[in-house]
Amino acid sequence: MANFLAFLMLVSFWVSFISGQNPGLEAPYRIHTLFSVECQSYFDWQTVGFMHSFKKAQQPGPVTRLLSCTEEEKKNYKGMDLAPTLEVPSMSRHPKTGDWYPAINKPAGIVHWLKHSKDAQSTDWVVILDADMILRGPIIPWELGAEKGHPVAAYYGYLIGCDNILAKMHTKHPELCDKVGGLLAMHIDDLRVLAPLWLSKTEEVREDRAHWGTNITGDIYGTGWISEMYGYSFGAAEAGLRHKINDNLMIYPGYTPQPGVEPILLHYGLPFSVGNWSFSKLEHHEDGIVYECGRLFPEPPYPREIKLMEPDPNKRRALFLNIECINTMNEGLLLQHARNGCPKPKWSKYLSFLKSKTFAKLTQPKLLTPPRMQTEVAKEVKEIDEPIKPYPKIHTLFSTECTTYFDWQTVGLMHSFHLSGQPGNITRLLSCTDEDLKQYKGHDLAPTHYVPSMSRHPLTGDWYPAINKPAAVVHWLNHVNVDAEYIVILDADMILRGPITPWEFKAARGRPVSTPYEYLIGCDNELAKLHTRHPEACDKVGGVIIMHIDDLREFALLWLLKTEEVRADKAHYATNITGDIYESGWISEMYGYSFGAAELKLRHLISNEILIYPGYVPEPDVKYRVFHYGLEFKVGNWSFDKAKWREADMVNKCWATFPDPPDPSTLEQTDENELQRDLLSIECARTLNEALRLHHKRRNCPDPTALSNPALDTTKDIANSRKVGRFSKTDDIESNPVPRNHSQESSKPKVTDGLFSTLRFWIILLWVFSGLGFILVMLAMCSGYTSKGSSKGKSNKSRRRSYTGFLKTSARDRQGHKSDASL
Repeated sequence: MANFLAFLMLVSFWVSFISGQNPGLEAPYRIHTLFSVECQSYFDWQTVGFMHSFKKAQQPGPVTRLLSCTEEEKKNYKGMDLAPTLEVPSMSRHPKTGDWYPAINKPAGIVHWLKHSKDAQSTDWVVILDADMILRGPIIPWELGAEKGHPVAAYYGYLIGCDNILAKMHTKHPELCDKVGGLLAMHIDDLRVLAPLWLSKTEEVREDRAHWGTNITGDIYGTGWISEMYGYSFGAAEAGLRHKINDNLMIYPGYTPQPGVEPILLHYGLPFSVGNWSFSKLEHHEDGIVYECGRLFPEPPYPREIKLMEPDPNKRRALFLNIECINTMNEGLLLQHARNGCPKPKWSKYLSFLKSKTFAKLTQPKLLTPPRMQTEVAKEVKEIDEPIKPYPKIHTLFSTECTTYFDWQTVGLMHSFHLSGQPGNITRLLSCTDEDLKQYKGHDLAPTHYVPSMSRHPLTGDWYPAINKPAAVVHWLNHVNVDAEYIVILDADMILRGPITPWEFKAARGRPVSTPYEYLIGCDNELAKLHTRHPEACDKVGGVIIMHIDDLREFALLWLLKTEEVRADKAHYATNITGDIYESGWISEMYGYSFGAAELKLRHLISNEILIYPGYVPEPDVKYRVFHYGLEFKVGNWSFDKAKWREADMVNKCWATFPDPPDPSTLEQTDENELQRDLLSIECARTLNEALRLHHKRRNCPDPTALSNPALDTTKDIANSRKVGRFSKTDDIESNPVPRNHSQESSKPKVTDGLFSTLRFWIILLWVFSGLGFILVMLAMCSGYTSKGSSKGKSNKSRRRSYTGFLKTSARDRQGHKSDASL
């Protein structure tokens, strides 16, 4: 009997081995994975990538593609064999309202699966993913902590409607609304209750057009496109489900993972890049790459190139994730082409890499579960044996106004935020008047909280835009349910180079962290004695602030009130009292911060290793986390001063960037301090320009390498970048209102244009015709002189012909000049 049992176990092992399932991952419960698509080539290549990664990751259990198609679409659809599929009636065009909203197919498809699939009757746990995802390892619900009544999900912090009127209108339990999405792992019984609510709440939010505004939904387009996400959160709240939110499982390629965290899901919903290579799924919307033999997505850099490209180990990990995502999709396409009967592709270095042991090792399943992730964090970051407490949540804030000046700064900060690995979410506090808001174009530049402008003080009439910073923080605290323990406050004119965390810089309750502002001499004289009861507690700090949320709640209103107080004290604006070289009270807000903190006896830990101004000489071996480009800085003959770009619309003019700084290879190597200073300055400027280039690319600006058509005007607003019109020099000048004499280089935003080469061609052609005409005239005149002995009539006839030819040539010449002028 014992031998027989041993034999059965051996057979079981080999069956699981042959089927491709890891015996060590054998599930005690039945798991089913779902993802939703439509009958489009766009979803077909995503399906190929998803299915290939599903098999590589050794995800337990079956998978079903919920395919939403109309009968007309199915007639020409070629991708039925790309995945195990359940056909679902399309609800892209709502059968009752006629509303066009394809995203509703996701909850509608799940409802259909629960009603019509036999698999739904033999499943314990369901994992719901999106098609634009790559699995790196198995997603096993109970190992992630999922329980009945407590699904596991990824955090979607931009769903601000959970905290405001939207939740109160659409669920009886707004306090249960969780800001989640992306990855969902839940018990089948929970899904049966949730699915119809998910669908009905999606319809409900979609119809609530009065509350589609960005300030209510967080939807940067304000079009109700994320109604399905709210449908899920509100439906789950109605069903009484509370989520276990895991922020470490899923990452967007392009983002930097937290140290020690190994994400097991890549969600390529946003553009990402490695050096000069980039990928955006939206550029492949009509791409039939699945059915075109031998075609793959452009190959990214190789791992060894990345090692040379990025010295920082955590940023290097992010770049490795980027290339793993695209390489996995290309490997899936290769295999799909073979299944389609395509001929074997020709050998190439890239194909050899995809088939190599190196690539197989890099993409082997990641089997890390959350407890083991914590253990790795402990080893890498803490290097201690005791149990590790989870790090506190962080939220980053920065304050701006409704101007293009702050818009390009926002683009730079947001780009650097995503690259830096800064934990948590970020919010832009946007202070605008109602009139400004009507004309404003930059709603989609960052997750935004809208704040009434106090630039013109409502009581005193004083014009002081800097007061918007404390006023906005007060407004945010009073209108948002903050779930973070620590708040990091930055300025818009900053570039993040790395994470700023309370645990690294030792921030604590009652002990904020900041950077030194030594010029705030008012902390040492009568100014502090006039404006705080505790002048001895006045710290000369600013720029970057890390503060516990409870401290900020107590402090924020004092910051605002002290700012008003110092601003009103015009008798003490003098430089010898405030340190303000303009004696205009412009730094009243900075004193408002220091005096407000002194009132509460909040003493700061002051760090010199967080912030540096480009142009300043860095301390040796210090890895600064922030560039603050508030002052002019130079590298040789090149310079940058943000104040000179106050009126420049760098965001809405296609391909507008700042003058490129010098190449680092051209720098003098003799003085190490000056070299390091200049390298940091170049890094800051390059990051700003890279942010602008990626922004223009996301806005679908025309390809700058294909602008030889003189009818294409790339200086129009990005919103109109697809329109074609006539080129006008006047338009070009007016649409680039950039200050002159910025540096010895041209300060005009660089707008790539093919017109110059076309104009030069016509001028050269005109010169050639003019020259030929001149030669013909001279030949005609010479022939007249040589025929002097001829008869007078014949001579006159010859001269008349020469004169007539000259007139015709001159007429052509004038016509050519008119033609040139019309250009």
